[in-house]
Amino acid sequence: MLSTSTHNKQPNPLSLFEFWPRWLFYTPVVAYWILLGLRYRDVTLPTAANPRITTGGLCGEKKSDLLNMAGPYAKQWIAPYATFTTGSNDLELALQAMHSKGLVFPVVVKPDIGCNGTGVKLVHSHSALADVCATFPRNIDLVVQKLITWPHEAGIFYIRQPDEPAGLLTSLTYKDIPFLIGNGRDTVLDLLKKDARTSKVLHIYTPRLQHCLHTIPAQGKKLDLVFAGNHCKGAVFRNGTPDITPELTRQIDLIMQDIPDFYFGRIDLKFHSTEDLARGENFEIIEINGVGAEAIHIWDSRTTLREAYATQFHHYRESYRIGAKNKAAGWKPTNLWHGLRLWGEQKKLLASYPLND
Repeated sequence: MLSTSTHNKQPNPLSLFEFWPRWLFYTPVVAYWILLGLRYRDVTLPTAANPRITTGGLCGEKKSDLLNMAGPYAKQWIAPYATFTTGSNDLELALQAMHSKGLVFPVVVKPDIGCNGTGVKLVHSHSALADVCATFPRNIDLVVQKLITWPHEAGIFYIRQPDEPAGLLTSLTYKDIPFLIGNGRDTVLDLLKKDARTSKVLHIYTPRLQHCLHTIPAQGKKLDLVFAGNHCKGAVFRNGTPDITPELTRQIDLIMQDIPDFYFGRIDLKFHSTEDLARGENFEIIEINGVGAEAIHIWDSRTTLREAYATQFHHYRESYRIGAKNKAAGWKPTNLWHGLRLWGEQKKLLASYPLND
């Protein structure tokens, strides 16, 4: 049986557009971006929304570059991490990086340039760390980070206008990790096929479950279907935007204002309970994403197509507004051709990464 935490059961386990081809869903979004670019006479204006980050976080940026800008207050809320570059002595370099930040197994290893959870790996031992490092290309930067043990994960979208004293939270999304419960009779593949949701998107789950697809889980045994909390990798997203509180908004704003000139993006974090999160307590940040991030509550199966596009259009309008204000203050947007080159390089990198856990 698939569990997606506690919320009202939906008549349809997938929304109309939830797993449309990317080109189909995003064509109107790209068209709207271009229209805004014509209006502002600069299609790269949003890259100035977070002017200290490569392309504003649209593409090609390093996760660690953004986290490294965090001031002393913000750092308290970010899970400890270190970086190293793959080469001929990966294990030694990785262990040195871990030691420098006091990290112990298990840890999370992921590419410094990446998106959508691609290449994210959970590592439990020295030998596993060596094996994981070997699956990545040479001469790329990897992040090794503390495994946060809080049981829940969320994505929170933050926007602050450069001329306003405080920011706003425009989206809160709970990321549920789906799992199967064994019955002692059916194989993992059979259980996937019997579930209302997983049966419709088998192609998402079966590649990473090849090692156990034809095994029979014991009665009551729990099997998580994915580790990374990304929708396109199999996590189930629920809209928690109504749960945003003044306390949570105030806490996130304090953190984000301790990162120089950051105005637009999503914070991915893990937390102890919804009650604690509402109070702005007991959470730890995994990473922070810039202009390329989405308000991911649109991937809740209850969201209509009209609501999804309204959300996308609203956020990109805001990115243009912020970019315009920063440009007027002297910041320069990314050159179009340079941005396209970085996007192409990132696309090649993503294709070279191993399958995520």
